[in-house]
Amino acid sequence: MYEIVTKETVAPNIIYMKFKAPKIASTARPGQFVIIRVDEKGERIPMGLAGWDEKEGTVDIVFYVLGTSTAKLSTMKEGECVTNIAGPLGTPTEIENFGRVICACGCFGVGPTLPLVKALKEKGNYVVTVVEGRGPDFVFWIDKLKEFSDEVHVVTGCGKTAWANDFIEQELQSGKGVDRIFAHGCPFMMKVSSDASHASKVETIVSLTPIMVDGTGMCGACRVEVAGKTKFACVDGPDFRGDQVNWDGLVLRLRQLIPEEDKSFNIWERDNWHKLMDCRHKKSFNPAKRKLNEELEHPEGDCKLAGA
Repeated sequence: MYEIVTKETVAPNIIYMKFKAPKIASTARPGQFVIIRVDEKGERIPMGLAGWDEKEGTVDIVFYVLGTSTAKLSTMKEGECVTNIAGPLGTPTEIENFGRVICACGCFGVGPTLPLVKALKEKGNYVVTVVEGRGPDFVFWIDKLKEFSDEVHVVTGCGKTAWANDFIEQELQSGKGVDRIFAHGCPFMMKVSSDASHASKVETIVSLTPIMVDGTGMCGACRVEVAGKTKFACVDGPDFRGDQVNWDGLVLRLRQLIPEEDKSFNIWERDNWHKLMDCRHKKSFNPAKRKLNEELEHPEGDCKLAGA
């Protein structure tokens, strides 16, 4: 059993949790993930590591509440325990002094980006972090990212601002030089970020988190086509070159069980609606306390879509 030490709603439908998991914390590396099982009947959920503390023996995750399993996890409270946490799993991200790097992230991808930014900075890289959100209320952990980044930019896609892929394209055209790009977020965000850098031939590393079951390469549920070959995201990745990923095939795999996922959530929600209401009534998320985009670096006038 693994105790929930901290739980916080950091943005609408995005939850941060810290667990007691000493063995995992002692060996975790940037880019790796864990698989969590909430209870005896729960499915195995892959979660990118958002941090760890070897002295405290804790590991962090950030997740988006989307289906049955993440909804069940989101209703748990500090002091309660999940049944299993397996990890650390996956191949750690290759970290070296590349030069000037861009770390693009959005939604739950902000979580695994934080330890990546720390590690890249420790190796002497000049780190430019761009955070994507649907609006100001969906942006979080900017202060944490600023602590380890040389530059932090926020793009929200609303008003005059653009998306992460537009920022990447603008940086590549600026002549400042970019030596490596990392992207963490939803599949569409990572795909368009890879497309933005394709013409420049700057290597763009994406972190794939398709449906996984065992997380050790035995079941084949997370297979994905990379450079024309079948790979397993859990053991061959989760990091791959974005320009080599068959994104159309990946999206089809992610969508294949949507009817079953909807049915599962509807059944669970009918029996557990009171737990969801308890979570929604808590004031753990307060947009009034959040900084406005205008206070963050990367003013709208610097964006190529400004005035559009």
